[in-house]
Amino acid sequence: MNRTGLAIALAIAVVVGVVFAVYPQLDLDISAMFRDPAYKSYVFIVNAQWWVKDTRWATRALITLLALPGFLAILGKLVLPQRHMLIQARAALLLVATIALGPGLITNVILKDHWARSRPIDVRQFDGADRFVPWWDPRGDCPDNCSFIAGEPSGAFWTLAPAALAPPQWRAIAYGAALAFGTGIGALRIGAGAHFFTDVVFAGVLTYLVVWVVHGCIYRWRATRISEDAIERWLTGAGEGLAALARRLAGRSGKGS
Repeated sequence: MNRTGLAIALAIAVVVGVVFAVYPQLDLDISAMFRDPAYKSYVFIVNAQWWVKDTRWATRALITLLALPGFLAILGKLVLPQRHMLIQARAALLLVATIALGPGLITNVILKDHWARSRPIDVRQFDGADRFVPWWDPRGDCPDNCSFIAGEPSGAFWTLAPAALAPPQWRAIAYGAALAFGTGIGALRIGAGAHFFTDVVFAGVLTYLVVWVVHGCIYRWRATRISEDAIERWLTGAGEGLAALARRLAGRSGKGS
């Protein structure tokens, strides 16, 4: 999570954004490569493969397993505030904050339900009913759960967050694995006609930016850097406050009965 990575991500966003804004047909051309007219019941090749559902399930399971320690650590601290956290407090905060903000809020709440770009499988160029719009145009025909940006690749690229927590000697390999994972899942979704190329690229860029900023706030930037003790103290206070509130509510319930 350094400035070189940030510069590369921004450069990719600018180049892809400009090229595909000027030549939006490129998105259609890339998706067209994955069509196979031999399949009468399937528009896109990947949809005809038996392993697709298993791969998507495995992807979700892996992301859940990587995020779970962070959620369990914070939840455990709130329930048992006097006990030490299961993993380091800053690591737990990084995992939870990045997956909530990136794949959660930005991807699935803000963009996919409000940026009305239809999926490749739904546009007229591929025998659908909707009109094709370039990546920058939110005025498509899709009502919700739309194409921009790609949801599952966003989750796959989120694995950059746990990769950032790897030991220094393994971190480059972890970053490479996370990027390969996101790229592979993105290619799978393009091949299925579920997303355009630009949907996947911007899913990767936006998710990286979320991880880069949150990691900076927690670990790198002196003005916002948070210590382990500070997070644990805050969670301890929150847990004790919740326990006191529960006791108070339980007391009122007992008096009412």
